[in-house]
Amino acid sequence: MRFSVNIPNFGDFADPRTVAKVAAAAEQAGWDGLFVWDHVLHRKHGDRPFGDPWMLLTAAALATSRIRLGTLVTPVARRRPQQLARQVATLDAVSGGRVTFAAGLGGPVEDEYASFGDTTDPKVLAERLDEGLDLLQRYWSGKPVSHEGRHYEVRDVTLLPATVQRPRPPVWVAGFWPNRPPMRRAARWDGVVPLFTEARHGHIPPVDQVRDLVSYVRKQREDRSGAPSPFEIVLGGATPGDDAARTRDLIGPLAEAGATWWDERQIQTGETLDRLTPVLRRIEQGPPVL
Repeated sequence: MRFSVNIPNFGDFADPRTVAKVAAAAEQAGWDGLFVWDHVLHRKHGDRPFGDPWMLLTAAALATSRIRLGTLVTPVARRRPQQLARQVATLDAVSGGRVTFAAGLGGPVEDEYASFGDTTDPKVLAERLDEGLDLLQRYWSGKPVSHEGRHYEVRDVTLLPATVQRPRPPVWVAGFWPNRPPMRRAARWDGVVPLFTEARHGHIPPVDQVRDLVSYVRKQREDRSGAPSPFEIVLGGATPGDDAARTRDLIGPLAEAGATWWDERQIQTGETLDRLTPVLRRIEQGPPVL
């Protein structure tokens, strides 16, 4: 199992210099990755400053040399695929091929779509997500792209440079379990970032639900011919960094159930979610040891 740190892109972490400090501390303490949120508006968290996730991650890339970097998660449906492809490819170049791209429908949809006059129809957003992911992978190849789809049209375009990672950066897909469609979507790519209705952001997911999810996704993978491996199962929550035994008791069963990444998070409803000091404290305690 590998271990990452998760931070929002607002509050203290809207400042690229702060995110660079967090990234450097995470790398020094032995963590394997840093992932940031990708929001432009989140009314639940009030009138906080928001930073662009790709600029934040660029600062993190320049401050580190080893850890994986990416978003958890980017709502592909509210972005132009060609612009997003360039942002990811540029970060992949700056970081020396350390980008992991995680995608989902995003939300809250009323905030991030309706507030800007966009649709909130989940079917339309899912169509945009699937079509956008296909375009991203083609853009990252550095080869000519022509496309006529339901939502996007491309006329003989070649975007250079291609991504450093070949054939492309790893793609993880998020979604709520036990909803099956996002899990089937994830099975077509390189990893799944499941969310659980009974374990909101920062809370430890139930082991029995993790087992069911892993079984379902593996079956979907088996039904695909030539599916690449490995496939990542990315879980997350808040662990007590000052109690190694308790942390092992929490994460050990999840690793045995098939989890391959643990993403260390703050409780979403907590007052420290977007504050640097408690996040740095947890980072400096180091990743869990199983």
